[in-house]
Amino acid sequence: MRAIIIDDERLARAELKKLLQEFPEIEVIDEAANAEEGFTKIESLHPDLIFLDIQMPGKTGFDLLAQLERAPQVIFTTAYDEFALKAFEVNALDYLLKPVEPKRLADAIHKLQGENKELKLTGEFVNNSILGEHDQVFVKDGERCWFVKLSEIRLFESVGNYAKVFFGPNKPLILKSLNALEERLDEKFFFRANRKHIVNLRLIEKIEPYFNGGLLLELKGGEKIEVSRRQTVKFKEMMSL
Repeated sequence: MRAIIIDDERLARAELKKLLQEFPEIEVIDEAANAEEGFTKIESLHPDLIFLDIQMPGKTGFDLLAQLERAPQVIFTTAYDEFALKAFEVNALDYLLKPVEPKRLADAIHKLQGENKELKLTGEFVNNSILGEHDQVFVKDGERCWFVKLSEIRLFESVGNYAKVFFGPNKPLILKSLNALEERLDEKFFFRANRKHIVNLRLIEKIEPYFNGGLLLELKGGEKIEVSRRQTVKFKEMMSL
């Protein structure tokens, strides 16, 4: 796994590189001393993982993540524990306090290996491969960003040229049309219910007959989505109703 260390402290970068020598599966391909340099190297080298400091001169580590169109996996390294909650809001894999303890680093690498067994990390709907329910995507809305498994996304809703993404209590907007998303999503798990909605078939709570021969789907988040008459035929065939 190819990694970049982004930290404004040269000694901290050197110490982390030394500790990572115990993990041959992690190859440190480069390092950066600030967010701007880190952004350039991430965009050119496409690492699988970044070790990211938070408080740096100029932009913070969070600012860097918000800049990225596609994001690698992230392990934060910082001297300050007050950022922990925000780090996990952006779905960082782990949060290590400096000086980094070898055991905590080993725990983070172990967690990383476990995650990679379960999912293939992709960018924010940026390439052309079909995404399955175990894939994880980077979703960014303004300054907020999340890593989220597609299995946790219950609904995509068209809003002009944007799409609203429903997962947990969150409903961020991404600059993708519903048609573009439909091309990327595995139809075994995601279904185009009508012109405005794509639903996660695994997160349907209730199905009811509806007006004009259609169906009404209630999702686990409480949303009620009408299936058009045309799509109802396809839905029944798929679900063997």
